[in-house]
Amino acid sequence: MAESRFSLSPKVFERKQVTGAVISDATYNLVLGLVLCWGFLLNWLIVRYVDPTTLESIHPLIFMIGYFASCLLGVFMFNTSKDPSVSFIGYNFVVLPFGLVLNIIVSRFDPTLVSDAISVTAVVTILMMAAGTMMPRFFLKTLTTLVISLVCMIMVELYQIFVLQRVSTWIDWVVVVIFCGYIGYDWARANSIPKTVDNAVDSAAAIYMDIINLFLRLLRILGRKR
Repeated sequence: MAESRFSLSPKVFERKQVTGAVISDATYNLVLGLVLCWGFLLNWLIVRYVDPTTLESIHPLIFMIGYFASCLLGVFMFNTSKDPSVSFIGYNFVVLPFGLVLNIIVSRFDPTLVSDAISVTAVVTILMMAAGTMMPRFFLKTLTTLVISLVCMIMVELYQIFVLQRVSTWIDWVVVVIFCGYIGYDWARANSIPKTVDNAVDSAAAIYMDIINLFLRLLRILGRKR
């Protein structure tokens, strides 16, 4: 799911003009945080109440078409809309298919291990958000490094999967570090654009995808250790 950084990355961080009422820093970050929490709650409900065997019974091609169609529709909605409510609906169109994929993945792991991965992800996310707040200039300079690093890791991982037919653990650790950087970067970017409710909702989508990718890598690392 690391490829989602490139195919589904919202363009909210390119916004410079104010479109809508400007809100305070505290309110802006509160809205951003609440939207993130809603996404994770929705994912939890999907994992908790949707039977993964039902999802696995769907033809893979149909599932993938539905997954990308929903994500692309969601990204289009919050990229083009200046209405927070429309952007929030678009956000849900991204969260829902991610939640379905998460459901299939986490069903293969022990619940205790999943809980551990969630705890570690939460702690790391809070730390990186704090770092992005305290050192925004540093993180805003890291985009080129992060993009090149992630592209290289994807290429190495694909080579190992299809040629060597194995994936080294060190790749997961490197990707974890990269997505830690993305969380700090996206949080710093989110706080560098005009602080409106719509921008808060749209920024949450980018940070949500960073956190989900971080969680999946941590889950795989912990799974290998058990």
